[in-house]
Amino acid sequence: MHDYSVFGVDFTSAPRRAKPIRVAGGRRHGAVMRLDGLEALDSLDAFSAWLARPGPWVAGLDLPFGLPRELVAHLGWPTDYAALMAHYAGLDRADIRARFAAFCDARPAGAKFAHRACDGPAGSSPSMKWVNPPVAWMLHAGVPRLISAGVHLAGHLAGDESRVALEAYPGLLARELIGRRSYKSDTKAAQTPERLIARKDIVDALEQGRTRLGLRLKLSHAQRDELVADASGDSLDAVLAMVQAGWAAQQPRYGWPEAVDPVEGWIVSAEPQRASA
Repeated sequence: MHDYSVFGVDFTSAPRRAKPIRVAGGRRHGAVMRLDGLEALDSLDAFSAWLARPGPWVAGLDLPFGLPRELVAHLGWPTDYAALMAHYAGLDRADIRARFAAFCDARPAGAKFAHRACDGPAGSSPSMKWVNPPVAWMLHAGVPRLISAGVHLAGHLAGDESRVALEAYPGLLARELIGRRSYKSDTKAAQTPERLIARKDIVDALEQGRTRLGLRLKLSHAQRDELVADASGDSLDAVLAMVQAGWAAQQPRYGWPEAVDPVEGWIVSAEPQRASA
């Protein structure tokens, strides 16, 4: 794919004006990833409309695209990806919560949730979690809209290959840059100077290209100030996802390992060899 746009999407399953879906858009030029701008989508319908924009583009979205195969097999759900997502979309949240809770209740403490193979290397939450963070609802709200929009879900489901959607996880890249330091909060009282400094350190590291992804982020002064000032971290998360997508766009198979279960999927830039660490 040549001369394409790159997007990063910080997704929420219940967007509203005060907490929209944040989209970072830019372009990759060699080792430089330039941020062109940020958008706010304050409804799921606005997200669907955004997905319909013509390609070519590659987007990294911060929401899970798959479920743990162990969970799917236990529940007797379809193991074909399209059929599985149609089944999942057809259930209401109360039903999903009841099924997932029953699964967890039957398991020992410390191993309540089923995990995908990418969770260990990425340090991500299990995609069946319905609270803190409610990623199961993000999958429920987001993936059916991706499928309906006909985008290409690389590794999962063929679609319009000029519009490619990849699962990103900003926390993976943020941890590489600042370790376990917290850099965001939606709670006013927790929007501390320490978290502001952490956001500034992430932005500095991205601009200097201090990541194993080999990309430098190009920002204007105003963009830099905006990313640091957004105490929720949503704008910065969208940019981190954009950088991950920019890296993946020029990798074989978008950076996925050789053998990935399409029911589960993969988080771009997670390193499979660290799965047992």
